[in-house]
Amino acid sequence: MQTSSVGIRVPADLNQLTMLRALAETVALIADFALDEVTDIRVALDEIATALIAEAVPDSEIDCAFAADDAAMAVRVSGLAAVDDALDEDGFGWHVLQTITNSITARTESFDADGNGYPVVVEFTRARGEADGG
Repeated sequence: MQTSSVGIRVPADLNQLTMLRALAETVALIADFALDEVTDIRVALDEIATALIAEAVPDSEIDCAFAADDAAMAVRVSGLAAVDDALDEDGFGWHVLQTITNSITARTESFDADGNGYPVVVEFTRARGEADGG
């Protein structure tokens, strides 16, 4: 089982969402995921990145990593939030994320005085469908 991975770090700015969506889609397509799986990955990334950017510490960055193998794609999105509750895990958006991913976790760490914010890490996986032989 070979794993391919790629990462990107962009300014925490809503104008960067197009870049993040495009990279997620490209990585998933190159890894030969089905179109509905590609859409799920892109939508999940968009939801998470939008939430993190909305609450980001000024002049901070969003870091995304994608790893794909024969079974699934794993995505890790992290950023530095100005508040300790940047993600609403009780909201509709989080419910959608749980529906379109196979697993999702979010972790907010203690206040980081050096970064002047709360490090937030969200990880999710999207498995290949049965029809793909995965």
